[in-house]
This record gives sequence, structure tokens and C-alpha cells, in this order.
Amino acid sequence: MAKSRMMVFQAAVLASATLFGTGVGIAQQAAAPASVHGHLNDPAGMPLKNVTVQFTKDHSGDLKNRKWVYKFTGDDNGDYKGTGIEPGDYFVDIIQADKNLDFVESSKFVAGEDKTLNFDLSRKEYIDKMSDADKAALAEYKKHAGEAMEANKVIGNLNATLKTVRADLAAAAGPKYDDVSKDVTSMKQAVDSKPDEGLLWITYGDTLVAQGDHLAKDDRAAGKPPTSDDDVVKNYTMAADSFKKGADLMAASKKPSPTDQAIAYNSMGNSLAKAGKIPEAQAAYENAVKLDPAKGGMYYGNEAAVLFNTNQMEAALAAANKAIAADPTRPDPYFIKGQALIGNATVDPKTQKPVAPPGCIEAYQKYLELAPDGRSAPTVKEILAGFDVKIDTKYKAGKK
Repeated sequence: MAKSRMMVFQAAVLASATLFGTGVGIAQQAAAPASVHGHLNDPAGMPLKNVTVQFTKDHSGDLKNRKWVYKFTGDDNGDYKGTGIEPGDYFVDIIQADKNLDFVESSKFVAGEDKTLNFDLSRKEYIDKMSDADKAALAEYKKHAGEAMEANKVIGNLNATLKTVRADLAAAAGPKYDDVSKDVTSMKQAVDSKPDEGLLWITYGDTLVAQGDHLAKDDRAAGKPPTSDDDVVKNYTMAADSFKKGADLMAASKKPSPTDQAIAYNSMGNSLAKAGKIPEAQAAYENAVKLDPAKGGMYYGNEAAVLFNTNQMEAALAAANKAIAADPTRPDPYFIKGQALIGNATVDPKTQKPVAPPGCIEAYQKYLELAPDGRSAPTVKEILAGFDVKIDTKYKAGKK
């Protein structure tokens, strides 16, 4: 009897040990959590933003009363991801601003799985369930979204064109004055595709000027005046028209910039001057001054240079004086003033020495003071020496 009891006791102990050992085994092999990731599209096929993806094992009852055990938020690209999901069968719902958009009745997750779960509201089954009003709104949205996407595509292409053209213009600038006809074509296509953008018209004008400069270089090499070349004049004239178009569009924009408009008029004046259309160039410079008086010294200075280069000394003198009044720190207007006045020099009948008209010597001296190493400095020094004017030694070295 004792032996029988002992055997029962040992059996009980072994059974207990077996159960205990099994329990330890289960604890060590706990199921690894699952993870999830996916993409969310709206009915138009665009990313759904600020959407919550929520999970529950409760497959019945009012959605508001269910116990949602996991919630993950999508980003601005319509992507979401989540980790730590206990294996099981889930009802998955997506909401936006407390509005339920779509759901999956049953999505099973197994241990260690990284599950892809997308929500595409543009699928036919979803669209078919929409009300007629929502379908109409969706159609209108798609229309505008398509137009916006196309507009963005055009703008992207134009920005790429501008970048290329600007690089080409920089590489082709003087003294090389290379052919930029391909850039002229590119910018013509640009203004045709978006004729309401002032910047495009101004860049188009820049390409026309550069091409005119290229043709003019060939004319000078052949001993031909550029203004006698119809192609040269055409390029410069078209450039002036483009600059004017750009300035007008800027003026009509929501945020007009008088400074940018003034720059466009200045470019217009430069191109008209190259075309030999001096009165028109003067008018353009005057418009630039009106729009940006702070830079009047530069614009009047350009006008003075154009008039001086075409031997219109009286008008050049008037423009130079305006430039000096607007900005007395610019040297070139003083040189132009001196040159415009020197033609009125006289000879003293008693000494037979030349006599400079009032303001002439002072203008030359001011030029040397501001630009002792300027390109016109040798000419000025020679003229002053001819009038027995002592040149200040400080003019011999450039300004520090």
C-alpha cells in the first residue's frame, strides 16, 4: 500500500513538473508584434493628409462605441505606418476630422509580419457609392486639380528654360559675343506659352540684345556700321519691345515693383540706343528715372553716354548735369560734361593760350578725383596739361 501511494505521489510530482515546464516554455515564446504601413489616396487619386488609421478587434456595433486599440496618423504625402500590433483579426477604419472615410472589415495580422494596407478612395467601388452631389464635386475638383498640375508643369519647364538661358547669356557675353539664336528661340516659346509673365519678356529681350551684339560684332569686324544692318536693328528693336512688354506686365501685377520696372526701361533705353533710335532711348531712360529716382544718376548717366556717343553734345551736357545732380559720386558724367564743354574753348588773344569754358576744367578734375585710374584718365590728363593745369598728385594712384 505504501509503495502504491509513493507511486501516485511521484506521478503527481512529475505531472506538476511537466505542467510547470510547459508554462515556462509558453512565456519564452510570446508572439512577436506585427507592424503595418500603407498609402492613402482620396477619390481624385491625390494623397489623403491628416488621416487617422485606427484598429479594433470589435467587428460589431456602432463605430463610435468600439474600443480602438491602435491609432496611427498619416503624413502630408498620404503615407502612414505603425508598430507593436498584437497578432489577430482587426476591423480597420480611416477617419479625417472625425469623419469615417473607409474601412476594411477583416484584416488579419500574424506574428512578426510587416503588413501593407492601402486605402484607395479612387477605386470604382468607392466612387459608385458616392452621392450624385459628391460625384459632381469630385469631377469639378479633378478638373481644377488637373489644371493646377498642368500649370505647375509649365512653370517647372519655364524655370528650367530660364536657368539654361541665363547660363548661356553669361557664357556668351562680351568680349566674345557668341551666337545665342537657340536661346532666342527658347525664350520666344516661353513667352508664347505664358504671355502674362513679365520676367519672361525681359529675359526674351536680353536674348535679343545678346544676339544683336553678336551680329554687330561681325559687322564691325567687316567695317560695316551695325545700325546699317537690318538684322541687327531688328534684334535691338524687338528687344526694346520685349522690355516694354515686361515693364507693362509688372506695372499691372498685384505687387508691382517700380525698381524692376525701372530696370526694364533702362534695358529698353540701351537697346534702342544700339538700334540708333536716340529720342526713343532718351524717353526710356527718363521713364526709368521717374520709376526709381534713387538710381537717377545711373539712368541719366546712360542717357548722357548715348547722346555723347552720337555727338549730340548739347543734349549730352544736359543729361550729364542731371546725372551729376542725382549722384555726384559717378565719374563718367563728369568726363562727358568736360568733353561736351571743351568744344567751346577759346583762345586768349593776348597770350594765345587756350581758355576752357566755365565748368570744363572743374569737371575734368572731378573725374580724376573719382577715377584716377579710369579708362578716360589719360585723355583727361592730356587735356589738362594742354591748359597748363597742374594735376593733383593724389590723382595718380587709385582710390583705396
